[in-house]
Amino acid sequence: MAKPSRSGKLWTKEEVKTLKDLARQNTPTRVIAIKIHRTPRAIQSKARDEKISLAPWNQKPYNRQKK
Repeated sequence: MAKPSRSGKLWTKEEVKTLKDLARQNTPTRVIAIKIHRTPRAIQSKARDEKISLAPWNQKPYNRQKK
């Protein structure tokens, strides 16, 4: 697999803003990585550094069903 074009480069303010916006929209990490041209691991690392949550907020727990 080829490396993304921005691999190893410093993050720009625009990329961080895009990461925040996409995370707020509940976008999966792999999709964010494709859009920003970074690896999923780089997305996770930067999100952790910037205190951005990548956890999905709109998924229901699997084991809780209405009775």
